[in-house]
Amino acid sequence: MANGKKLVIVESPTKMKSIQGYLGDGYEVLSSVGHIRDLASKKEIPADKKAAYGKYSIDVENDFDPYYVVNDRKTKTVAELKRALKSADEVLLATDGDREGEAIAWHLREVLKPKVPVRRMVFHEITKDAIQDAVQHTRDLDESLVDAQETRRVLDRLYGWDVSPVLWRKVGSGREGTALSAGRVQSAATRMVVERERERMAFVSATYWDVEALASKSGSSFTTRLNRLDGAPLARGGDYDDNGKLKKAVVVLDEAQARALAADIVAAAKATVAKVEAKPGTRSPRAPFTTSTMQQEAGRKLSMSAKHAMGVAQRLYEKGYITYMRTDSTALSTQAVKAARAQAVALYGDKAVPANPRVYKSKSKNAQEAHEAIRPSGEDFRTPASVASALDRDEQKLYDLIWKRTIASQMSDAKYETTTVTLAVQAGEKNAEFTASGTVYTFKGFLEAYEEGNDEKRNDDDADQSLPAVAVGDELAISDVEPKGHSTSPKPRYTEASLVKALEEKGIGRPSTFASIIGVILDRGYVTKRGQALVPSWLAFSVVRLLEQHFADLVDYDFTAALEDDLDAIARGEQRRTEWLKAFYFGSDKQVGLRHIVENLGEIDARELNSTRITDTATLRFGKYGPYLEVVEPGAPEDAKPRIVNIPEDLAPDELTPEKAQELIDAPVAGDRVLGENPENGKLVVVKDGRFGPYVQEIEAEEPEEVDQATGEVVEAPKKRGAKKEAAPKPRTASLFRSMSVDTIDLDTALQLLSLPRVVGVDPESGAEITAQNGRFGPYLKKGTDSRSLDSEQQIFDITLEEALAKYAEPKYGARRASSALKEFDADPVSGKPIKLKDGRFGPYVTDGETNATVPRGEDAMAITFERAVELIADKRAKGPAPKRTAAKKTTTTRKAPAKKS
Repeated sequence: MANGKKLVIVESPTKMKSIQGYLGDGYEVLSSVGHIRDLASKKEIPADKKAAYGKYSIDVENDFDPYYVVNDRKTKTVAELKRALKSADEVLLATDGDREGEAIAWHLREVLKPKVPVRRMVFHEITKDAIQDAVQHTRDLDESLVDAQETRRVLDRLYGWDVSPVLWRKVGSGREGTALSAGRVQSAATRMVVERERERMAFVSATYWDVEALASKSGSSFTTRLNRLDGAPLARGGDYDDNGKLKKAVVVLDEAQARALAADIVAAAKATVAKVEAKPGTRSPRAPFTTSTMQQEAGRKLSMSAKHAMGVAQRLYEKGYITYMRTDSTALSTQAVKAARAQAVALYGDKAVPANPRVYKSKSKNAQEAHEAIRPSGEDFRTPASVASALDRDEQKLYDLIWKRTIASQMSDAKYETTTVTLAVQAGEKNAEFTASGTVYTFKGFLEAYEEGNDEKRNDDDADQSLPAVAVGDELAISDVEPKGHSTSPKPRYTEASLVKALEEKGIGRPSTFASIIGVILDRGYVTKRGQALVPSWLAFSVVRLLEQHFADLVDYDFTAALEDDLDAIARGEQRRTEWLKAFYFGSDKQVGLRHIVENLGEIDARELNSTRITDTATLRFGKYGPYLEVVEPGAPEDAKPRIVNIPEDLAPDELTPEKAQELIDAPVAGDRVLGENPENGKLVVVKDGRFGPYVQEIEAEEPEEVDQATGEVVEAPKKRGAKKEAAPKPRTASLFRSMSVDTIDLDTALQLLSLPRVVGVDPESGAEITAQNGRFGPYLKKGTDSRSLDSEQQIFDITLEEALAKYAEPKYGARRASSALKEFDADPVSGKPIKLKDGRFGPYVTDGETNATVPRGEDAMAITFERAVELIADKRAKGPAPKRTAAKKTTTTRKAPAKKS
C-alpha cells in the first residue's frame, strides 16, 4: 500500500542528492543512469521474431515498429525502480528537458508500467527554487517529442546498417582495429573535412611583394605599409583566388622590383601626410551561449575538445552551477537578465549596461526544448572567484567563460574610432603611397568583461597600433625600409570549433550531438588531430568518394539539413512519424528511398575507389594496412609488377604533392640493409622495415649464374619432366626489440634475435624446458603452457636458470608490476594524482592511476603535453567505464504505432 511518497526519476546519479535535499522526505529520488533500453542487436532477436525484426530490429513492413531490449547492465536499475514504485502514489519523470530526455521518460513508463499517475517534471537548472517550481508545474509526456527522437533513432539505424556494410566490402577495414561506419551526420561531417583538404590540395599559392617602413614624428613612430604605386593599388592576399589567379587589376611587385623601390624610398628619407581619416564605430556583444557556441569558444579559448567541453558542462549543470547545457536558444529568463545587468553595474559602473535589456532571438525554428541559453544558475549569479574552491580546474575555466559571456551579453556596445593615415613618398620616378591604421576605443563597454575568439583567419593584417597626432601636410621621417615577400595560403583545416560552427550553419545535426559526431570520426580513423586542426586520412577520402558516387543524396548537405527540419516538424506535431519514415525508406514522388538506392548500387570498383593519381607513374592506393604509393617504372613491361613505396604516417594528404611523391620514390629503402652472412648456414641476414615494424630476416644468397663462354648467354638448368615445383620454405624472421634501431643493429645482435626462443634450462622438478622469448605483449618465459613476464627485453638473453626458477616461484599475478612511465606530469586536477604516459599492451596511454586513456591513433605519444593528457583523461572519465560484453535481457517490449492525429 502506498505511503504517500512521490517517486522522482532523474537521469544522472549526481543529481539525486541535491534534488532529494530540495524536495524533502515526501519524495524518493532515484536515477535511471541514462537510457534503460535500446534497439536490439541482431543476436538479441528471438527466433520467432527474426522474420519481422531480424534485419534492423525494426519491422519496416509494420509502421517501422522497433524492437527494444533492456540491457543486462540495467536490470538491477530497473529492479530498484520497480521496488520503489510499489510504495509510491505518483511517479515524476524528471529526465532532461530535451528530446532525448523525453524519450528516456517514455521508455521508463513503458518498462515500469506504473499503476499510479505518471507526470513529467522538467527543470533547466538544479537550484532549490527551480526544483520546487518544477514539482508544482508538471505536465504530460509530449508524445510528439518522443516521436521525433524515436524517428531519429530508427532513421540512424536504417542508414547505418544499410550503408556501413557497403563500406566494409568496398573500402575494407582500413588499418587493423578500425571499424568503418556510415551515419546520417558523421558522413556529412567527414565529407566536409575531406572537401576542405581537397581545396588545400588544389590550392595554388601566389607570391607578391610589398614594402614596409617606419614613419616618425617628434620621437613617435609607427609602421606603415606600401598601399599604392602611381595611384594603382598594390596586390594583397585577398586579390588572388584559390588557383593563384588575380581577381582584379592590381600592381604586382616581384622581389627585384620591391628591392629597387625600397632603395629609392631610403634615398627619399621623408614622407608627407596626404590624408588623415577618422571613422567612428561600434561593436555589440554576442548572445549568451548555446550548446554550439559554448563548444566553439571552449575550443578556441580553453583548447577543449567538443566532447571534453560537454563533459565539463554536464558536471557544472549537475552540481547546480549552470543551466541545462543542451540548448539552441539564446534567450535569457527575466531573472537572468536582471542578475546579469545588476552584476555588470556592480563590477563596471552604471554606464556598463544600456537603458533597456538586450533581447536575443534564436534562429532555430524549434530551439532544443530548453528555452533558455546556457548561463550561471540562480537569481543571483555566483562569481567565478566565489565558486573556485568547489570546482576542479576545468570546471573553473568553463564556468568563468559562461559567466563572462552571460554578463557581457547584457552590457553596452563598445565604441571606437579608427584613424587611417596616408603618406606620400616620391620614390625615384614613382609616387609611392603608404598607409597605417590605428584603432582607439573611446568606450570599452562589454569588452571590459569578454571578447569572443575567432578562427579560420587566412591572411594576417597589421595589428592595430597607436598613431601620433598628425595633420595633412606634415613631413615625417622614413626609416627601416624593408621589402617583404608574401605567399597566399589555403583555407585552414577545420578545428573542432570551426567544424561545429560549419555544421550548425549548414543545419546538419543537433548541437547536442556534435561532440559525439566528432568523437566518432576520430575513433573511426577518418580524421586525426594535428594540434587543434582536423586532418582527414586517406581512408576518409575512400569512404567519401564511395558515398559521393553511390549515395549522393545521403551526403548532400541540403538533404541532410532537410532531414533535421523534418524531425523538427515531427517534434512540433506537424508531420507523422510513420509516413515520413515510409517516404525516406521506400521512397515517394519527391525522393528515392534508401532501399532502392542500396538495392540498385550496381558494380563498384573497389580498386578504383581506393586510388588517387598523384603523378603519371605514381598512384596512391589505400589497402588493408593503410596508404601506399604504387609506382610503375617508366619503360617497364605492361605485366611488370609495380613497386610499392610506403607513405609516412604523419604525412597529411595535402602534403603528398607530386614533388613529395617523387622524393619518396627516389629515397633509399629504409632498413633494407645486408648485415652479413650467417656462418652456420651461409644465408644472408638483412634488416628491413615492414608494416608491423622493423625486423631481421635470413635470405638465400644468390648463386653465380653459369654463362656459356661461347655465346655469353646464361645457361638454364634442365627441368625434369613431370617434376612438381616445391614451395620455398619461409625465411626465418625476428622482430627488433624496441630498444634497437634498423640503422645501428649489427650481425651478432641479429643472429641472437634469429636464434630465439632461447633455452634457459630445464626445471628440475617437472623436467620441462624453460625458454625465453619475445611476444606480442613483450618479453616472457615459457614452461609448457605456463608463462611469466620478464622485466626487460635484454633479460631474454641474460636471465639464468636460477633467476627463471625464482620468477616461477613468485605468484603468477602478484609480482606483476606496472610498465614504467615514458613521461610524467603534474597531478590531474580532478583526482589529484600524478599523470603518467605509459606504453601498454594496446599502445601508449595516459593514466592518473584511476582512469586510463589511450593516445589516439596517429598522435605522437611523446609530444603529449600536460593539458592534452588532462583532456584525454577527462574525456575517458566522462565516457564512463566500458560496458561489459554480456548478453542482453530477453524481456522485451515493442513500440506501438503512434495514434493517428486528426
